[in-house]
Amino acid sequence: MRQLETLAREAQSFGQPAPAAAEQPVRWHGRGAAALSHDETEAARVMQICNACRYCEGFCAVFPAMTRRLEFGKADLNYLANLCHNCGACLHACQYAPPHEFAVNVPQAMARVRLQTYTEYAFPAALGKLYRRNGLALSLATAAGLALFLVLTVMLTGGLWHAPLAGNFYAVFPHNTLALMFGAVFGFAMLALGIGAARFWRDVSPGAASGAAVAEAAQDALRLRYLDGGHGKGCNNADDAFTLWRRRFHHFTFYGFMLCFAATGVATLYHYLLGEPAPYPFWSAPVLLGTAGGIGLLIGPAGLLWLNLKRHPLQGDAAQKPMDRGFIALLLLTSATGLALLAGRDTGAMALLLAVHLGVVMALFLTLPYGKFAHGIYRSAALLKWAIEKRQPDTLRAGAD
Repeated sequence: MRQLETLAREAQSFGQPAPAAAEQPVRWHGRGAAALSHDETEAARVMQICNACRYCEGFCAVFPAMTRRLEFGKADLNYLANLCHNCGACLHACQYAPPHEFAVNVPQAMARVRLQTYTEYAFPAALGKLYRRNGLALSLATAAGLALFLVLTVMLTGGLWHAPLAGNFYAVFPHNTLALMFGAVFGFAMLALGIGAARFWRDVSPGAASGAAVAEAAQDALRLRYLDGGHGKGCNNADDAFTLWRRRFHHFTFYGFMLCFAATGVATLYHYLLGEPAPYPFWSAPVLLGTAGGIGLLIGPAGLLWLNLKRHPLQGDAAQKPMDRGFIALLLLTSATGLALLAGRDTGAMALLLAVHLGVVMALFLTLPYGKFAHGIYRSAALLKWAIEKRQPDTLRAGAD
């Protein structure tokens, strides 16, 4: 134990600049060399200490990936930060966690670096910075503004209250108008996410991906493997108890979103391939998929919001809470307004419900590249890099003993 303390103190000293250089940025050398920010320097310090200890190697992929490195540059930290699922297991197991003088807090250090990746890889960068500072306010303001615009459009063209239209949305907004609006918004979101993911992938230099590596990374991402704490019992609460609810609520959210997306895709096939335009009966595939997805998007985000409100401050980064809650709020509003539209589509209020729902959905897609949705893209990329890296020779063999 005394030898371990000595090694950890040496690692601690690596992250402490000399007094004369206290104001100088820490730099690393290699491809795309760049100065480390304060949060990145802290994450590098924590990783140096963890590399000396290695008690948590079995918890998640971050720690075996860490042992393949002796120094931690910007790209390494971005990779490890997005590989971290913030389960909190290492914080509760760490003998150097606060209030120890080393103050090792891997989940918090990684969360702060992850927040930087959302901004640094965002396209355009200005929108990433704006969302980082005002995530909740920007999400709600965008949704309210777009919904109000569409409501006013409906008022000017036909009135908010009307005779029942048997669920015919195209009597309110023509099909081509909806396709143009949402095609443009969705195309922008995919372009921005694609550019950010390509930049991240280029910087972490993953190497060639084999079929086995792709399959393993996809399985780990879809199962949220590393939200089980490395032992299958789940994340830690503030009282140190284990729970799998964070993993379950993430599954409700992800698969609810995918079911809604599938409903839109199937409806598109019905329209263009089968020549059957909307509206569709309740027992049709598009409506059943959308209903199941909407219910999932109510349960999952509501649960994640509850966990976000009660989680201990040491188990994450408090500065990210507005951004987290902004994304959760948009998911909740999307599902709630969508289910309300389904329930009221045969009433005279359909035009109003449709305008509000479409405004919220547009706001969700416009903000996707800049908030918590982006973390799913970068995390999947990090999982793929780890699946590639673990199949490559470990020339360092720092964890071989």
